Amino acid sequence: MDPIISVRNLNKIYSSGFQALNDVSVDIHRGEIFALLGPNGAGKTTLISVICGITNPSSGEVIADGVNIVKDFRAARKLIGLVPQELTTDAFESVWATVNFSRGLFGKAPDPAYIERILRSLSLWDKKDNRIMELSGGMKRRVLIAKALSHEPKILFLDEPTAGVDVELRRDMWELVRKLRDEGVTIILTTHYIEEAEEMADRIGVISKGRIVLVEDKTALMNQLGKKQLTLHLQQPLEAVPEELSEYELELTEEGHSLVYTFDVHASETGIGEILRKLNDRGIDFKDLKSTQSSLEEIFVDLVRSAHEKEVVGA
Repeated sequence: MDPIISVRNLNKIYSSGFQALNDVSVDIHRGEIFALLGPNGAGKTTLISVICGITNPSSGEVIADGVNIVKDFRAARKLIGLVPQELTTDAFESVWATVNFSRGLFGKAPDPAYIERILRSLSLWDKKDNRIMELSGGMKRRVLIAKALSHEPKILFLDEPTAGVDVELRRDMWELVRKLRDEGVTIILTTHYIEEAEEMADRIGVISKGRIVLVEDKTALMNQLGKKQLTLHLQQPLEAVPEELSEYELELTEEGHSLVYTFDVHASETGIGEILRKLNDRGIDFKDLKSTQSSLEEIFVDLVRSAHEKEVVGA
């Protein structure tokens, strides 16, 4: 698939000696929603800042739609819209004025009809004459998105776009992001909300301590790394797992009232049938059973933990 952003061997080392990015290489596909996940301090914002030309890399290369972001900064920057984490806006300007001004900064000719369309899509049209300082935090974040879209970028970075906003506004933004993707804009977002990535992303990248741990299609990631659990709610509690079932690594929970079996959904033999047969042979009855699949959050935590463990072993 055609990458719109190509990052190769990117490093960022600050004057203090701290290495925020460590040999990062990743491709962002044209027209996708790419979610970048990672704990605080993992390097998410630094990576975005380098790609957007805000921070200079120590080494490595970034190509945005065929343009080198260092050698041809102005051309690259015109391709990119950025919605930062911080609510930094011109407090005394009106919504219309600040969005219109942002368009002019990128050398775009005035286009009132386009600005109106952006403001309407973000439910800001009735606030167009309000000063930024008069808006709520959620509305200010919408203004930041409008500013980022004002020059019609092909690529939009959303750095924690729904941090501190209510659930309703968050879902409104999800809808807007999908609409932008459908219109051909490539979306890269960082988020602490795992459900946000699970809900929206086409692909997911995990970064930890400045390194890319994994990049994968969301569905494939869930299928490859997700585990399923079968929980049997027993008629009578057990004190211990029967010896003949020890090979299946069953776990007793809820003070012996539940038996939990974790299995690989892709295995040719899950072992469920054998477990149920042996329970029946022992006269162990259950009143209910349910299966659940691990969430993206659980997968994410496992990936980061695994990456840290490997780093400790290799140290």
